[in-house]
Amino acid sequence: MGDLEVRGARAEDIPAIVAMLADDPLGAQRESPDDLSPYLTALERLSADPNQHLVVAVREGRVVGTLQLTIIPGLSRRGSTRSIIEGVRIHADERGSGLGSRLIQWAIDTSRHEGCQLVQLTSDNSRTDAHRPPTSASSWRCDNGSGAVFHVKHRPTQLRLPQVSRSPATPRDPLRPAPAPPGRTAGA
Repeated sequence: MGDLEVRGARAEDIPAIVAMLADDPLGAQRESPDDLSPYLTALERLSADPNQHLVVAVREGRVVGTLQLTIIPGLSRRGSTRSIIEGVRIHADERGSGLGSRLIQWAIDTSRHEGCQLVQLTSDNSRTDAHRPPTSASSWRCDNGSGAVFHVKHRPTQLRLPQVSRSPATPRDPLRPAPAPPGRTAGA
């Protein structure tokens, strides 16, 4: 990526990562840069799991972006593997520079290398800037090997690679059971 290094996150990167997570209206409400211990514990768990890739983008020795890529093996779709891109954050000084698109492209390329047939990008519905389509021809592309390039489109569903989609995240308390589907009662 030229002047950019994308590498696995380290403990010394946590203050910069948490600062980027907290640098917007949603993050300001849910992140706590004053107490980094839960983030360091989470980094240990993530680092121990080979299906988790918490990465940072570093320019001139400074962390300027981050994302988490999760690889999920599955049984559906004939045992296909998928990935989820989340927690994409760009330092305020770098927003609008194309860095977010470069990180997403890194995640797509890594997903393909990991054998994923599907890539999902999660984004809270309130993050309207994240839902804009890419503006340059090289942004967020997947080459299917035939030379055809497909751009990511904002849709509420996912598509198989080489097409990639963005699916909005639905916030839910992870400790509370998911609601029963319509017409069914919980536990039925």
